[in-house]
Amino acid sequence: MKIKAILEKVRPSFSFEFFPPKNSEGFEQLFTTIGQLESCQPTYVSVTFGAGGSTRTQTIDLVGRIKNEIGLESMAHLTCVGSSREELRSILDTLQEQGIQNVLALRGDPPQGHEKFEKPENGFAYANELVEFIRKHYDFCIGVAGYPEGHIECPDKKADLENLKRKVDAGADFIVTQLFFDNRFYFDFMDRAQKIGIKIPIIPGIMPVLNFKQTQRFTKMCGSTIPAVLMKQLESSQDEPETVRKIGIEHATLQCELLLQEEAPGIHFYTLNRSNATLKILESLRNLSDKIGD
Repeated sequence: MKIKAILEKVRPSFSFEFFPPKNSEGFEQLFTTIGQLESCQPTYVSVTFGAGGSTRTQTIDLVGRIKNEIGLESMAHLTCVGSSREELRSILDTLQEQGIQNVLALRGDPPQGHEKFEKPENGFAYANELVEFIRKHYDFCIGVAGYPEGHIECPDKKADLENLKRKVDAGADFIVTQLFFDNRFYFDFMDRAQKIGIKIPIIPGIMPVLNFKQTQRFTKMCGSTIPAVLMKQLESSQDEPETVRKIGIEHATLQCELLLQEEAPGIHFYTLNRSNATLKILESLRNLSDKIGD
């Protein structure tokens, strides 16, 4: 089923993102994780394409197995990196043959060892071009990425939002945001998006802090910021892994509560192929919902 249609019926939506593991042990762990999260009845799950498109085969295989063996609606990430139009068409044909109806169209990050993105020969330079190509030749539901704090390569937030509008105008059906730790960025992003005519659902992306140094690496790569109060808590506890996890889960839970109270269409969890933190957050949200219902 197309995610666009699901979002029209299911509010709030809860979705999970996974990445293709590097070995068989990782795949075993991942399917354990998916099994644990399946009980949460996610709206959909997505599978990343790997840095520089390096895991395209694993992504295609994994998204097909999730859809056809486990029975969860799945979405494949697709990037412009290192792929010609013919190669992208081949990937999309394979996804279509497997019954996949949803793709997340991205420009993608430069391959490892490259500082800047380079347009592939007979390929695309921007995500809106990929969206337009998919929309013209296929019947996929298309998601795209949004950046509440602005894309790291685009210091001008206005220009970054105009880039998002191009993706929407090219045929995107919904938006999933980059991770953020301060909800004010999301609400400001929503307000600015609505003012320039972006009306499709914008799903906030949440990643609980589970490892302080790892989170610092992620935020440096994507340009997200950690609020000063949260940073102080994490720094003072960085040598206590369980305390860091507790702080991270509590912060993410509060983020989700406030987002849903302000009628965000749902939450997209960056799971890092683990289930415990997401399960704890969803349990807290469910308990809150029950209390409100009472």
